[in-house]
Amino acid sequence: MESASTKTGNGETLLRLFARAGSIASIGFIALIFIGEAATLRTGNALTSRDVLGLLFFPGGVLAGLILGWRWEGVGGGVTVGSLMAFYALLWAFDGRPPRGPYFILLSLPGFLFLLLALLRRNGQNSATEA
Repeated sequence: MESASTKTGNGETLLRLFARAGSIASIGFIALIFIGEAATLRTGNALTSRDVLGLLFFPGGVLAGLILGWRWEGVGGGVTVGSLMAFYALLWAFDGRPPRGPYFILLSLPGFLFLLLALLRRNGQNSATEA
């Protein structure tokens, strides 16, 4: 018979697998977008400050968070989610509306999973110290 901690451990392992596989997929997809954009880049178009700030948060901060999440789930998840929120706030400030579609959130989803894993681990440690 399995104990409750074993079942929780299996659930966390599966969640970690989804977070890591999702981060690989997101990083790969973002890399493909940048490769395609670089191939069609025109030299006459300079980046605006809005563009640079936007790229700092997405994909810059999101990618950094997804990479950090492999080692430090809470930090990586926090960086990913924080960068996504900053990106949305930036676009709201410049355009008066958030980005259209769910794509930025979907590409950042592994960061939310990393954050959930960190919270589960933290709650598990608190339960173990109380017992």
